Amino acid sequence: MGSILLFAAIASLVAALIIVPLAGNGRRSGNSSGSVVVPGLVFVFIVGLLLITGYYYFTNADRSLMSLWPIVLIAAVLGALFSSGTEQKVKSVLAIGALALAVYILSAPLFNATEKYEAVQMEEKEEIEAFDETQTPASVPPKFARNKMKKAFGQVPDTSYYELGSLQVQKVGGEYVYIAPVEFSGFFKWWNGDSTPGYFTMSVTDASANPKFVKAEMVYTPSSYFNKNIERHMRLENPEAIFYGDSQLEIDDDGKPFYIRSYGNFISARNGFAVQGIVAVDPATGKTETYSLKEVPAFIDGAVSPESVSLENSYYGNYIHGFWNSKFGKRDVKLPSDEGTEANVSPVFDAEGHMYYFTDFTSPKEGVDSMLGYSLTNARTGESTYFTGNMEDSYMDSQGNLQIIEKQFIEKQWSGEMPVLYNFYEEASWLTPVLDSNGFLQNYFIVSAANPEISVFAGTPNEALQLYKTALQRGGSTVDGSSGAEEASASGVVERVFKEKTGDFTVVSFLLEDGTNFIVSSENVPLAIYLKETDRVQVTYLQTGDLFLPVKTMAIEGIE
Repeated sequence: MGSILLFAAIASLVAALIIVPLAGNGRRSGNSSGSVVVPGLVFVFIVGLLLITGYYYFTNADRSLMSLWPIVLIAAVLGALFSSGTEQKVKSVLAIGALALAVYILSAPLFNATEKYEAVQMEEKEEIEAFDETQTPASVPPKFARNKMKKAFGQVPDTSYYELGSLQVQKVGGEYVYIAPVEFSGFFKWWNGDSTPGYFTMSVTDASANPKFVKAEMVYTPSSYFNKNIERHMRLENPEAIFYGDSQLEIDDDGKPFYIRSYGNFISARNGFAVQGIVAVDPATGKTETYSLKEVPAFIDGAVSPESVSLENSYYGNYIHGFWNSKFGKRDVKLPSDEGTEANVSPVFDAEGHMYYFTDFTSPKEGVDSMLGYSLTNARTGESTYFTGNMEDSYMDSQGNLQIIEKQFIEKQWSGEMPVLYNFYEEASWLTPVLDSNGFLQNYFIVSAANPEISVFAGTPNEALQLYKTALQRGGSTVDGSSGAEEASASGVVERVFKEKTGDFTVVSFLLEDGTNFIVSSENVPLAIYLKETDRVQVTYLQTGDLFLPVKTMAIEGIE
């Protein structure tokens, strides 16, 4: 608090010297020599000290010299109005300079669009590489996880004092989980409670998992007040830092929580943002550490705030040919999706456990649901890759995917949430959890981005993947061989058969006496509907390594 008072005192003193006529012959000072100068300076200084201190304390604005430009402008204009003679001329020049600075700062978005675009240049690739059918998708939508955490809120001591905070995704102890802090539910609850009791965790990949409450006392939190508010505490410890995005809770491998927030630099003229590192705070003690992106501790997954990634996506998509083109011509403009789960981006993990933020881009033309590409941003380093996809194909964007789900379940009024594009069997595919109107998870929907007529849904992601493999097979898509699976042949006697109606066709799963399982659709092999135990079959299948191997052709002995 002392640093704010000192900063405000210096700014107020300078403002007072500019505003009050020092020559004692200002327009409102009468004919007295200078008797009003000192009282005027004291009055302006005190008023300025109160206003500037209040502004910086309650807004948490950075306390850099450039942040004072509105105060300098107001003081210079008032000083020019209240003074006369030579002093007025000097202060008029100062007012003109302050006005020019204000115009420069306020007009920055008009001329620094190219700088913003160049600051967020992404490596471009054709096809997605990080996510495929061999990985475990992040399949639990945050709305569903939040509902389950609320139902488990009885685990929290003194429940009436608290409420559930914001969710974020993290890898803790080798598991992918949602983290949600317990927050104060109001000022008087904070006044009486002083600290929050802990946080909830819940699996991101297993919808049947139950939330777990972890005790960890936290004094500095987003819902605390005055100097115990986490963002104000960060500002007091880092007065000149440029923050962007909300503070987020990160958990180390021992279960200890830390609040982090991204800081960086303006692109130019107090406009734009480029992330440089994080500020981390121990919420129990208030101890603060500052790290560059290269120095971020290993347990922190989301060093780059989702808000800053969303901003960078906007720069990359809109400003390829400058500001005015983004508003009028819109040549080569691509708009980032707003369907993400955190600040319009969705966290996903690759095979090595690295977290990325996913965003798809679409055309600015209304009524077009064609995806122009998608970006993946490393959440620790901020490095981004833009995937253009195969230019010979036309990919459906996330909004088009959600519209298909809405039409599929229009009578039940179910909707999709958290669509993410995966590379399932070398087919660009949308995986989307489907929720009912109460936010409860009902099934998982997979649809081909290039062939929207190929879609399936099932109760679990694995079940949906099995059906999707069969749907791709019968739809003549790339699962027939481009996923790297080799063809093989087998024959034997059928020991078990299971048949399931899926749309207009029947999916037949069967087990041979040697213990091998196969799956085939009646669309691909129509006579498969007659298959029964004790039949001898000859099959050609793909060696995908799955429990149920997809059949390409099948002959049933005795049936032609």
